[in-house]
Amino acid sequence: MALFECRLKKYRQLKELTQEQLAAQVGVRRETIMRLEKAQYNPSLKLAIDISRAVEAPIEELFIFD
Repeated sequence: MALFECRLKKYRQLKELTQEQLAAQVGVRRETIMRLEKAQYNPSLKLAIDISRAVEAPIEELFIFD
């Protein structure tokens, strides 16, 4: 099984966004952002792109599949 690492929290904090603010920007619940940051949830491609744009970081830097 592939390992999943998520660096979203780092980039979200660099943009000074709360989980709730980011969730509102990308159209999901805060709990989804929380689960992503804990690497408990794999995002859809659309969600990954939306998050990448919101925090202005490449998808490859945010979501690491090993």
